[in-house]
Amino acid sequence: MAVSPAGEAFGSGKSRGRRVILWRHGQTAWNVERRFQGSTDVELTGTGVAQARRAARLLAGLKPDAIIASDLKRAADTAAELTALTGLQPVHDEALRETYAGVWQGLTHDEIIARYGDEYTAWKRGEPVRRGGGELETEVADRAAPVVLRHADKLPDDGTLVVVSHGGTIRTTIGRLIGLDPRSWESLGGLTNCCWSVLGEGALGWRLLEHNAGTLPEPVLGDDD
Repeated sequence: MAVSPAGEAFGSGKSRGRRVILWRHGQTAWNVERRFQGSTDVELTGTGVAQARRAARLLAGLKPDAIIASDLKRAADTAAELTALTGLQPVHDEALRETYAGVWQGLTHDEIIARYGDEYTAWKRGEPVRRGGGELETEVADRAAPVVLRHADKLPDDGTLVVVSHGGTIRTTIGRLIGLDPRSWESLGGLTNCCWSVLGEGALGWRLLEHNAGTLPEPVLGDDD
């Protein structure tokens, strides 16, 4: 019998029909500059606010039951746009922050390649790498996935949880919840700003229903490229 990251057994043949929507924050200036943000607290641009407002209108139509969010400004301000439409007050949790990436934070993509090319290449191969001396992707999943599961467990049957977070944290959380080997997490493409992925609850656990939804395909700007 399979077991969830929270130690819950899968395979009982029962499903409460819950959904988890993992929503990436809107655009920041560092996204546009292809500068690695990590846990640096960078604000949304005017475009990012507009993206959040547009996406919130779509997500409000799904009638979410609860919102949780990273406490970093770019995620908290994105969540606030959904609060304005639904009245749901988000629970902010630092466990949903983006990967801490040490000396990589604040560097552009080109600067990372130039200074830490071997480290970057190893990460892209799926090897466990402490980018910039920071967190492993499995450590990010260790802190974020249990928070998502805990709040999902509070949902009513057929309920919907919106998780407002960051590209890297969302990818690792999805990988953990659907049971992918960490070496294959990189096969989950990055999320465009203010797009989302949807996990649905099935009889055998969580499964990925949609990925990078919410817009026509656009370049991914951020920490996952």
